[in-house]
Amino acid sequence: MCGIIGFTGRREAAPILMDGLKRLEYRGYDSAGLITGTGNSLHLRKKAGRLAELGKVLGGQPAPGTFGISHTRWATHGGATDANAHPHLSADGSIAVVHNGVIENYQQLKHQLQADGVTFHSETDTEVIVHLIAHYYQGDLLHAVRQTVELLKGTYGLAVVSKHEPDVLVGARLGSPLVIGIGDDGTYLASDATALAGYADKVVYLNDRQICQLDPDNWVIRNQDLDTVDEPVRDIAHYLGDYDAEKGDYPHYMLKEIYEQPDAVANAMRGRLDQGDCTAHFGGLNLTSQQLRGTERIVMTACGTSYHAGLVGEYLFEELARLPAEVEYASELRYRNPPMSRDTVVLAITQSGETADTLAALKEAKRMGHTSLAICNTVGSSIAREACGGVYLHAGPEIGVASTKAFTSQCTVLAMLALYFGRTRHLSAVQGQKIIDDLHALPDAVRAALRCHDRVKELANRYGDMHNCLYLGRQYLYPAALEGALKLKEISYVHAEGYPAAEMKHGPIALVDQDTPSVFLVPRGNVFDKVMSNMQEIKARGGPVIAVCSEGDKEVEAVADDVVTVPDVPEYLQPIVCSIPLQLFAYEVAVLRGCDVDKPRNLAKSVTVE
Repeated sequence: MCGIIGFTGRREAAPILMDGLKRLEYRGYDSAGLITGTGNSLHLRKKAGRLAELGKVLGGQPAPGTFGISHTRWATHGGATDANAHPHLSADGSIAVVHNGVIENYQQLKHQLQADGVTFHSETDTEVIVHLIAHYYQGDLLHAVRQTVELLKGTYGLAVVSKHEPDVLVGARLGSPLVIGIGDDGTYLASDATALAGYADKVVYLNDRQICQLDPDNWVIRNQDLDTVDEPVRDIAHYLGDYDAEKGDYPHYMLKEIYEQPDAVANAMRGRLDQGDCTAHFGGLNLTSQQLRGTERIVMTACGTSYHAGLVGEYLFEELARLPAEVEYASELRYRNPPMSRDTVVLAITQSGETADTLAALKEAKRMGHTSLAICNTVGSSIAREACGGVYLHAGPEIGVASTKAFTSQCTVLAMLALYFGRTRHLSAVQGQKIIDDLHALPDAVRAALRCHDRVKELANRYGDMHNCLYLGRQYLYPAALEGALKLKEISYVHAEGYPAAEMKHGPIALVDQDTPSVFLVPRGNVFDKVMSNMQEIKARGGPVIAVCSEGDKEVEAVADDVVTVPDVPEYLQPIVCSIPLQLFAYEVAVLRGCDVDKPRNLAKSVTVE
């Protein structure tokens, strides 16, 4: 959500800024803009809509200069208009700001500035920042930014330039990520290291309440008192790994990422399964043996797709580790004060590592003295650095807004964590070895599940004009039903709901008619017969039934209108293989309906505002 890229150096800035913004498109946005500088002149270009619209503006009005800042905005305060797009300028046009985050006290600050005669030209909370900086500016941009952020309540990642200080960039961070990039041709400031791939060799992450100042050859980080702070300088490869932002032969990133899942699942397990001790090992948990054995409860916190992975984890921890577990929406947990004993571990689950609600919930758990862990896909992200320990997914970059490979990788890591905790409690070596064998076979099972694609495409063509859809499953497959419904909503804009199959008759069955298909997740398992009865209830009321079932299941084929088969795996791994046809179904329906699959309307990949 929102993206920042800044540059100061010995090359034209505008092409670098535009390229960086393209790499950040996956985060979600509805307007874009940049400002560059030559001598003591600033050149502002911004436009609502996609980056292509900003490109057209630049085609007619180039923005010269070797320093500048740029931004993709996801609207919070004020609609997606040219006026609300970033950067924002001070009244005299001498200072420009781009901003990620939300300023909670902006109305109070705005009224004060208006009383002083300042005229506002946008509806944004960001515009108060640039006017405050201009108010405090006395020839030192760093000091003016420092005085301004003292007044701000909320979250911010800022990049600031002034025509009075050519080649200087100032950044500030609280709750919204910023990273400095160091390259041969200059220095960079970005909200995400992926924007710097191919430009910077080294990166340095800012922490909360830090301010930085960059020029073409130097950079410095300071704390609130403006004392110099030393932060580790890392190779950018440490954070990006084998970064590949190209779609290759795939028409969309989402489809590419769906097909990357066998490798993503294998990468999540690589080096972590211990045949000798029949358990899993994690290098970054940072738990002592005493903490591990003293854990009596797991509270997982997450948002969106990661929340659904957490629901799978709840079943896993309870079955494999015999640990009480529950999942809380991070947006709710951060404002609650639930009773949690000292032996509770709080586990944050996130793809981006920057989700504002999840980060705030994690910080609150730490403040209360709980051991905090994170499952995250992004190395060096805020949540990864805030947690006491954690596990990286190693799924590789996920560019499509609708998460696919991150979800299945999260479920895989949660299964290994449940094995890890279980082996310290009741799981025998034989049971542990069986789970390891199951996990080793999982990438091939996911690969086999992908063979359903042609069949799923047929079903998308049949049901693509639907207006509503129900997703139903039980036990481990209830979270998978929620996730399947979310995927359909996210990218095809079809209303869909996921339910435990038995709960369907307590309300949702009223929606059933001949135009509302129900997708049942019914591979063989402990509640197979119960789900079959639920399926019959839908059939009796004339509702079309699509069943995702085990290969060769004649009993399901006799009842369902349409069948998609997946390989047989143990019940605790069924959410992973059953997610594959659901992801493909959402994808094909979205393509059929002409939707923007990788950048669905109103959504953002990394939700960095509350």
